[in-house]
Amino acid sequence: MNIPEPVHTPWRKSTYSGANEGNCVEIADLNDHIAIRDSKAPEAGHLTLTRRNFAALVNHLARQP
Repeated sequence: MNIPEPVHTPWRKSTYSGANEGNCVEIADLNDHIAIRDSKAPEAGHLTLTRRNFAALVNHLARQP
């Protein structure tokens, strides 16, 4: 699902991204949804998930080695 991005979406960079500009992920709160994008290529678009699906994704990723 790709919901249009509001004009002034406050994107937040992951605290795990570090200062070396490596793999950087940003998220934005879109009320009932969470948007995710690559901070190095914001013009490439974003992935939009429901809050429930975002939580499931984070939980799944946290269990990965």
